[in-house]
This record gives sequence, C-alpha cells and structure tokens, in this order.
Amino acid sequence: MADTYDSLLGVNRTTSAQTSTVNTSTQKKELDQESFLKLLTMQLSYQDPFKPVDNAQMLSQMTSMSTSQGISSLSTQMESLNSLMTSSQALQASALVGQNVLIPSNTGYVEKGGTLTGVIATGDGGSNIKVTVKDESGQVIREFAIEGSHKGNVAFEWDGKDKSGNEAKSGKYSIEAHATVDGKSESIPALTYAKVESVTLGTSTNPSTLKLKGLGGIYLTDVLEIGATTGKTTTQSASSSNAVI
Repeated sequence: MADTYDSLLGVNRTTSAQTSTVNTSTQKKELDQESFLKLLTMQLSYQDPFKPVDNAQMLSQMTSMSTSQGISSLSTQMESLNSLMTSSQALQASALVGQNVLIPSNTGYVEKGGTLTGVIATGDGGSNIKVTVKDESGQVIREFAIEGSHKGNVAFEWDGKDKSGNEAKSGKYSIEAHATVDGKSESIPALTYAKVESVTLGTSTNPSTLKLKGLGGIYLTDVLEIGATTGKTTTQSASSSNAVI
C-alpha cells in the first residue's frame, strides 16, 4: 500500500515537474538578451581551441541581437508616444466645445438673427473684394464689398440680413468672393467659421471628430484656426470697409 502510495506520489511529482517544464518552455518563446549571452558564453566555453569561433561571425551575432533589442525598444517607445499624443489630442478637442473654428469650406450655418463670419484668402494681394452670399438653392441673398487693397487673409462678417434688410432664415449659406488681381477680376477662396457642438474622441490611427452646428462633422486635423473673427481685416491694408452693394 505504501509502495503504491509512493509510486503514485512519484508519478505526481514527475507529472508536476514535466508540467512546470512545459509551461516554462511555453512562456519563453523568444530569445532575450540574457539568454543570448548565456548561449554565446557556452559556445565560447566549448569551442575547439584549434578552431575558435570566427570573430566576424561572433560580432555579426552580437550586432543582430543588439539591433533586435533596439527595434523592440523603439516599438515600445512609439506605442507610448502614440498613447500620449492621443491623450493630448483628446484634451485639446474637448476644450473646443462651444468655440468657433475656421474650417476649409465656404459654407457656413446661420441662425435667424445671427451672423456669419469668415476670411477671404487674397494670397499675394487683391483689391475691391466683392462678397456674394447664396442660400442652399443658389439664390443670391446678399452682396457687399470690402474696399481697398489687401494681402493675406481678410476677415469679413455678414450680418445675416438679405438685400431688403430682412433677417435671413436659419440654414446653410455659401460665400463666394471675387477680387481685382493684376487688373483682372478673379475668384478667390472664402473660408467660414463654425461653432463646435460636440467632440468624438479618436484613436492613434483615427483623429478626433468635431460636430459643427448645422454643418455636420469635421476632423480635428482639418481645423485651420480656433477662435472667432471680429469682422475686421486681419492684415494691414490701404483701407477697409464693408459696403452693401
């Protein structure tokens, strides 16, 4: 009975030891730097004195291991950097709720009784800027001029009223601009400001998305500027005034 019990214990011990060995070998699938150095030391200890390990071969092995360790370390650092960038982006995006941002679009949203602001990109220069406001059907609602010569971005503000002085209804409106450049009338880009209603946080591969009032979503990375314009030109010019045409 005792022999049987001892035998059973022996089987149990053997099984436990085998299981431990299997688990250890399963867990350690990759050759780390410590194991590599042990193998290298063992190789040098058992080498044939008359046929020593080639220095170039040993150096190549050490270089390969060092490179592998460097790549692994770089990968870990990049993951940490991506995590920090995502957290920073989330913090930045959440602070934009309720603010106005400049977007790469000439379409803006206006509530009845409100105004629409934006900038006209004149580039190297232009004069006698003519601004046209159109509704979603393409009908001209209002036209006004920004007189004088300008360079860079010129701020504008539409008071939200039509040609008759009545308040325009709530909705989307597009801005078109023309200016005199080198003696010729040319179409120039117009950009609008929009109000941020909410933020959908992104990941390291997908940027955060801002929900703009009346306009839908836009990536945070597409925002050109944060903060509303004052309705005055943002660059120095010979003269500046908004006149209704």
